[in-house]
Amino acid sequence: MKTPKRILPLIEDGLVDEVIGQLMSGKEATVYTVRCGDDIRCAKVYKEAAKRSFKKAVQYQEGRKVRNSRRARAIEKGSKFGRNQQEETWQSAEVDALFKLADAGVRVPKPYGCFDGVLLMDLVTDDEGNVAPRLNDVSMSAEQAIEDHGDIIRDIVRMLCAGLIHGDLSEFNVLVDDYGPVIIDLPQVVDAAANNNAQWMFERDVNNMRDYYGQFAPELNSTQFAQEIWALYEDGELTPDIELTGEFEQSNVAADVDAVIDEIKAAFVEEQERLERIEAANE
Repeated sequence: MKTPKRILPLIEDGLVDEVIGQLMSGKEATVYTVRCGDDIRCAKVYKEAAKRSFKKAVQYQEGRKVRNSRRARAIEKGSKFGRNQQEETWQSAEVDALFKLADAGVRVPKPYGCFDGVLLMDLVTDDEGNVAPRLNDVSMSAEQAIEDHGDIIRDIVRMLCAGLIHGDLSEFNVLVDDYGPVIIDLPQVVDAAANNNAQWMFERDVNNMRDYYGQFAPELNSTQFAQEIWALYEDGELTPDIELTGEFEQSNVAADVDAVIDEIKAAFVEEQERLERIEAANE
């Protein structure tokens, strides 16, 4: 096939030898299968912001850190340079997340880098070399659904322990190879600690997985992994290999608002006294 314009620089630099064909086209990118030496990989070509239909991107980007202060100021001002930098930040988020999650033991495609808006990574296949199907195209027994659901919940836990939330996880963002589910499509990945929408995005991800696998194993529909995992995370008790029950009991104990206010007041008085001591010492 004709080589896409965006992939030409990778061929010129020797990163890609040949474009084999288009694999899929989605809301934020078009993915091609490419040959790199003896390996078949995929090249994800991100669409420009004006052509990308992914909604509410700002909601997902909240809390992302821009290391360069000049870039951060440009993004805030919304200048042409700032918009370009925002695009680079959006694109680099996925490759950064893939490297981090692979190190954390999460089943994701192995990344090789992002080059001018083209993410080069492993092609997920079965043992015969065929492209792995998306989860929404797969039917399974109840036993298989329970096993695969358990695998993806463990990966979601590992993601959260690494400080990340997928943010758009569904049966359309999971591939299934001979060893189980593989999580894909992470440009909207969310910082669990810095994004104010983190909890409901996390619960939506987990519940999407519950609802899909629950079609094949109805007993999963009554599980409450989302609430259980988030409560453990907030309490600082979540670990990558924690044993979960799928059960969660909401506390009915009312918060002691007066006690919280008293603690805030006491902290304020203590800080004022500290500042007064510093001022007195400097006189």
